[in-house]
Amino acid sequence: MNPFRLAGDLFHLLAIIVLLVKIWRSRSCSGISGKSQVLYAMVFTTRYLDLFVNFVSVYNTSMKIIFILATYATLFLMFYKFRSTYDSHHDTFRAELLVIPCGGLAVLVNHDFTIMEILWTFSIYLESVAIMPQLYMVSKTGEAESITSHYLFALGSYRALYLVNWIYRYYFEGFYDLIAVVAGCVQTILYCDFFYLYITKVLKGGELKLPA
Repeated sequence: MNPFRLAGDLFHLLAIIVLLVKIWRSRSCSGISGKSQVLYAMVFTTRYLDLFVNFVSVYNTSMKIIFILATYATLFLMFYKFRSTYDSHHDTFRAELLVIPCGGLAVLVNHDFTIMEILWTFSIYLESVAIMPQLYMVSKTGEAESITSHYLFALGSYRALYLVNWIYRYYFEGFYDLIAVVAGCVQTILYCDFFYLYITKVLKGGELKLPA
């Protein structure tokens, strides 16, 4: 653990909390991509299958449980409690175009050809692109309300901080994971355009609008 990883985890947790609060307070999931949330549920489920067989620390176990429960709680709110507010007409990104290639790549490129390792690798690859349905939805509607923007910014910050964490670990511990680093770079690049618009518009009190 180092300060960059801790900050990344906290931003990740903040993103999930912001999303849950947004849905609960507004009683609506308008503007939120259900497909992205399903992909994140797949990410956490496949990554944390070792939850009860590989204990690292109380912090590690707690964060795993929180991420899994919070993600499935989001799905419950979106597809059950506030289902009538879900904007499926704009959430049209074909998620299978992400899942299938990530699954195939995980089988071909991994650290160890075992079921658990392949599933972990799959989760890393899938997380790097899981936000694409949400970004596509925002670009399709042409705008995002401030709460949704804060959620996306927190997610992007989490990944950027994790990249710094990998750099820190490489220089001070001599450790690096090429799969995680490359996937993290891809994920951060996807946020670049959004980061620029967020900083220039939302933080200055304006509305975030993207070209449709």
